[in-house]
Amino acid sequence: MRCYLCGSCDFTPRKGVVRDNPALHVLECKSCGLVQLDSSAHIQPGHYESSNMHPDESLERWIAGTAPDDDRRYAALEESLAGKRVLDFGSGTGEFLRRAARVAASVAGVEPERRAHQLYRDGIQLFPSLEAIPATAAFDVITAFHVLEHLADPREALKSLAAYLNPGGRLIVEVPSASDALLTLYDSDAFSRFTYWSAHLFLFTPETIRRVIEQAGLRAAAIEQVQRYPLSNHLYWLSHQKPGGHERWGFLDSPALHAAYTAALAAAGKCDTLVAHIER
Repeated sequence: MRCYLCGSCDFTPRKGVVRDNPALHVLECKSCGLVQLDSSAHIQPGHYESSNMHPDESLERWIAGTAPDDDRRYAALEESLAGKRVLDFGSGTGEFLRRAARVAASVAGVEPERRAHQLYRDGIQLFPSLEAIPATAAFDVITAFHVLEHLADPREALKSLAAYLNPGGRLIVEVPSASDALLTLYDSDAFSRFTYWSAHLFLFTPETIRRVIEQAGLRAAAIEQVQRYPLSNHLYWLSHQKPGGHERWGFLDSPALHAAYTAALAAAGKCDTLVAHIER
C-alpha cells in the first residue's frame, strides 16, 4: 500500500490494535507522518447510511454523548456564525445546528445516517449527501467536526465543500490528533488498544492536515490545538486503564485547571484534537 498523502510505501506500525477489527493495522508513514489504516475496503457503500458507526447506540444516547462538544464548538464559534449561512457536514443529530440557529441567518446539515433524519425539524434543512445540495447553494461557514478521518478521500471532500463557500467564507474542520498525549506522551498501552477503530481511516498531525488542505487547493489560516478530555480522564486512564475518568473523577476538574492543562498540552503539541480554519 501507499501513503494517501505522499505516496510513500515506507511505514512503521503503531502500537495498539483496531479494537473492532483486529485484522486491520495502524501504520505511520515514515516520510510525512500520516497515520492511516492499512485498508479502507471495510467501508462499503451504505456503511454510514445504515448506522454502522452507531450500531448499538440509541438516538437519545447519541445526543447526550455529543452535547459537551456541541456546547464547546458553539461557544468557540458563536461570533463567527452570527448572521451567516451555515452548513454542517456530518451533522449527526443536528444538535450543533440547533445551537447555531440562535444566531445564524440559516442553518443546514449533511448527514448520511438515515435514522437521524427524523430528528431534523425547526427550520433545519437536511441533505443526505453532498451531492444532494443544489449546485447554486452557497454558505458563509461550513463545519466538519470529526468527519474527514472517516472518509477514504478527505482531500476530495475538502474540494467539494469549498465549492459551496461564498467569497470570504470559511471552512472549519475538527479532527482527532495522532499526537494525543495518551498515545505519544504518556504512552498508555490500554488507551492505544482502545482508541483505534475501523471507522477512523486516518489520524492527523498539524503538518499532515495542513498538507491535505494544501493538496485540496486551499489554505489553512490557522490550526488550533484543542483538548476535549480533561486531566481527570487522563489520570483515570493511567490509573485504571479505562475511559470515563471525566465522569467518575469530574470533581478534580475546573475551567481554570482545564484551560491550564490544555495550554500545557498545546505548547507540547499533544492535545487530542485539531481544529483547522480553512480559506479558499
